[in-house]
Amino acid sequence: MASGHTVLFSAEMISETVRDLAAAIDRDLRGSRLVVITVLKGAVIFSCDLVRAMEAETEMAFLSASSYSGGFTPGEAIRLQEDIELDVAGRDVLIVDDIIDTGRTLTELAALVRFQQPRSISTVALVNKTSRRAVDAEPTYSGLAIGEELIYGYGLDWDERYRDLPFIALANA
Repeated sequence: MASGHTVLFSAEMISETVRDLAAAIDRDLRGSRLVVITVLKGAVIFSCDLVRAMEAETEMAFLSASSYSGGFTPGEAIRLQEDIELDVAGRDVLIVDDIIDTGRTLTELAALVRFQQPRSISTVALVNKTSRRAVDAEPTYSGLAIGEELIYGYGLDWDERYRDLPFIALANA
């Protein structure tokens, strides 16, 4: 427990996972100049750490998308609040998200990017929550697996709080 939080994944474990994911992406997409599309707000910390750990040359874009309307339960509708500002036609794209839960956000974002005709689309999620998958969507790369746990920290929020924590904690909701 860290200052009242029940730590599920320590800062050290997250850092090691980010390095492992970066190495896998570098190995698979060697020589690519990647367009990294980060899903705001939750994935921004993960995305920045991931890009710094990668050897690939990257350009970054940000997209605000959410299926959560407060709390920990994703809704049916995906809200896209921004569009991709870079031309991704003919380029390798990596979509970075903090958590894959139902899979709806990942599916819709990949479809949005696919419409712009990139050379390839890969996806990465720090946390893969397979227990609530509603659509057939798996990230190309995923780090930490969880079941039904409700979590926050390291970019993931609990009612817009705790994104700044260096670890991921269990919510006692």
